[in-house]
Order: sequence, then C-alpha cells, then structure tokens
Amino acid sequence: MLTPLVAEAQVLLDQPETASRETMEIGTSTSEIAIASDFAGADLTIFGALSNTDELLLAIGQYDIVVVLEGPRENATVRRKERVFGIWVNTRSMTFERVPEAYSVSSTRAIDNITAPLELNDRGIGMDHIPLTPIGSVGNAANLTEFRQAFRRLQEANGLYERDPSGVRFVSSSLFKASLRLPADVPNGVHTVRAYLFKSGKFVTEKSLPLRVIKTGIEQTITDAAHERPIEYGIFSVLLAVFTGWTASYVFRKS
Repeated sequence: MLTPLVAEAQVLLDQPETASRETMEIGTSTSEIAIASDFAGADLTIFGALSNTDELLLAIGQYDIVVVLEGPRENATVRRKERVFGIWVNTRSMTFERVPEAYSVSSTRAIDNITAPLELNDRGIGMDHIPLTPIGSVGNAANLTEFRQAFRRLQEANGLYERDPSGVRFVSSSLFKASLRLPADVPNGVHTVRAYLFKSGKFVTEKSLPLRVIKTGIEQTITDAAHERPIEYGIFSVLLAVFTGWTASYVFRKS
C-alpha cells in the first residue's frame, strides 16, 4: 500500500525542477537579406529572451549565450599548390562533406571558456569545432589536420568565417542582443540562425530560425537564366562576347 504513495511523492518532488528549467526565445531584425549590385555586406541583429533563470547565477555571469549564423551546406575542396620545375601546380587536394559556405559566431565570451571542447565538438559550435569530414581516402592524420586548418584559414581570409567573442550582451536581466556580420559575398540560399544557452558550462537549450539571402534585380535575372535556360544563356554569352570583342577592335583600331 505504501509503494504507490512513494511513487506519487517522487513525481511531486520532480515537478518543480522541471517547471523551473530555463527557456529561451529569439527573433531577428529581418527574415530576408536582399543582395543588389551595390551590396557591401550587412549586419544582422538577434534579440532573445530568457525565462525561469536563476537570478543569482545570472548576476554572477553563469549564463552564457552563443549565437551562430550558418550558411547553406555544400561540399568544399581544398587544394595544395607546390612548385614543380618553377611552376606552381595543384599537387594534392581534399574534399570535405557538406560544410557551411559561411559561418559567423558571436558569444558572451570566448566559447572555449564557456564549456568543454567535447561539448562544442558534439554540437559543432564554433569555427574550430565545425565537423570537417573528408570524402574518400585521407592518407594519414597529419594530412587531415593540415587540410582542415587550411580550410578554416582560407574561409577566414575571405571573410566568410567570422567570430566575435563579445558580440552577445545582456541588455536586462532576461533580455540579450547579438550582432552578426554578413560578408559582401555571402552565398545565396537559406541560412540558419542558431542560439545556444549554457548554464555554468552545461548546455541547457537551443533555438533556431531561418534567414533567406536572395539576389534581386539584374543579378537575380542572370542567375535564373543561367540555371533555368542554360543552353540559351550559353549561346547569348558567346554572342555577347563576340559582339563586344568586335566592337572594341573597331573602336580602337589604328587608322
């Protein structure tokens, strides 16, 4: 007769802990980025709100937030050039499977100080923890490490991968604001905004929202034509090149 009462008491004791679990909601300053001919990059602002937080832990900075803007995923090939008989040629290459074409991360502090590297690796949070899975034969571990570092270095140099360890800040006890940068050559497609909440180094929850990046004007017309009517687009491009070359030779020819 006592067993059901004990079980019921255990359920009642567990309820407050479940009810007090922190929750998070996010929103973005825009849901769509339009790229025109004069596009020079843009800043995206993310707003968020926390609920059921521990006021003491919040006051002493035990809550951390990481916000990520992740671009469309595609296979990416990294090639190594070497000097052969005085000529630089591609000698080796490695292709990574479905990596983000663009990646921007902001956080309340350096993400390696927020939680353990294993947690970051498991969730793929941060530029140094994005899964880079090679396709095909790898060779040895040294080659894999070398190409992974080269990929990250190239993406950063091109402005496609960015990090801001102080880009997220609390504007009140429960509201936070984050800023992310979109480069001038941000890829087209559906990007994803992700926000991760940590408490005392432990993962609590995450939220995500889509962000559409689209071309507008003549750029979109050309893109649509190239994908929807490739044969006509190719013929037109050749004729345009011939006409342009002939016109230039006529205008600048010697009398």
